[in-house]
Amino acid sequence: MISSISSRPVIDRKVRPLVEMAIADTRVVLITGPRQAGKTTLARQFTGPDRPYITLDDAGALSAARADPVGFVRGVERAVIDEVQRAPDLMLAIKESVDRDDAPGRFLLTGSANMATVPAIADSLAGRMATISLLPFAQSEIHSRPGRLLDRLFAGEEPVVDGAAVLGDELITLVLRGGYPEALRRATPARRTAWLEDYVALILDRDVRDIANIDQLDRLPRLLEVLAEHAGQLINHSSFGAALGLSSVTAQKYVAILERLFLVRSLAPWSSNRLSRLIKTPKLHFLDSGLLATLREDEDEALRQDRTRFGALLESFVVSELLKLASWSERRVSFSHYRTKDQDEVDVVIEDRRGRIIGIEVKASATVRSQDFRGLRQLQEAVGDRFVRGLVLHDHDRVTPFGQKLQAAPLSVLWSM
Repeated sequence: MISSISSRPVIDRKVRPLVEMAIADTRVVLITGPRQAGKTTLARQFTGPDRPYITLDDAGALSAARADPVGFVRGVERAVIDEVQRAPDLMLAIKESVDRDDAPGRFLLTGSANMATVPAIADSLAGRMATISLLPFAQSEIHSRPGRLLDRLFAGEEPVVDGAAVLGDELITLVLRGGYPEALRRATPARRTAWLEDYVALILDRDVRDIANIDQLDRLPRLLEVLAEHAGQLINHSSFGAALGLSSVTAQKYVAILERLFLVRSLAPWSSNRLSRLIKTPKLHFLDSGLLATLREDEDEALRQDRTRFGALLESFVVSELLKLASWSERRVSFSHYRTKDQDEVDVVIEDRRGRIIGIEVKASATVRSQDFRGLRQLQEAVGDRFVRGLVLHDHDRVTPFGQKLQAAPLSVLWSM
């Protein structure tokens, strides 16, 4: 059964050990991720008499940080500073401070915008800052499971079913709930939807202003709705812009802003010199399936009656879960997608630093056929011995072999392993 988290104790975040290790040997540690993902809750666990907590959501603190960033950090030996993206100039002042005193663990920062994508900030703190991603709750965190799927697959293990699988209508309900802690505390779908709608409005009204100057802020809500209808599809900035009367260049800029705010995520196309007919266009996903469902106005009962719209939700859900698994893995991996001009595809290609590859295809149906492995077989042939595993994740409760290193597996292996 899928239950509310409202009556449960604080859920342990699997990136916490990474924060502990980083504080022990790195001058600045940045916990980055979307608003309301749990960054403040996690960061507060590291506060104390020698490491006070400061939030830039406080008007007074924000005003002081923006007016005199150097003075703001002068004399601060250690601190937790929340929502640091609201005063970007503070990062340069922190650099000066930690260059004078290079003791580890001096500043623990949180940011609701991907500041690592800002060249000036990334360059100024190179070698001085460790960045740790914290996304909304993963299913393995909610269910207190290990969350080691990627590590175990790259280690050569085969997928196994451990515990009861989530199937059918329960799977739809789980995907619609998403992972934002505050949304999960709401007892009914209507209350979760109301919270998510307010959440989007807050980000588009305030957080966008903190990281970018744009002329047509009022277009962003409609753009987000357009993107929601294209989730799981190839990115077409010209099409997005045409729907809103924007140029392709402007639409691309706005999508990049939404990605910096952790609302959407693009998957780059996988490439290989051995294959000449590959599509070279990124693919669009949302980082939370509950938020995506709200924007698309997809509801539980409607999806149960007509599952044709469920595929896009499920694919973004799987991509998000895989990104979360990677965020606390010691193995560094990259994510991409594979698609040919003949429409053969692999939804997610995961590659480690040794060039070894895992392919993941997502199906909303309970039935998997040999033809569903067409893209995975092409990928396997292209990479040869570097191919570790190919999985079709679907609505089922057992693992079924479909060839060497190829299996159909329950979606619940995302959190049961």
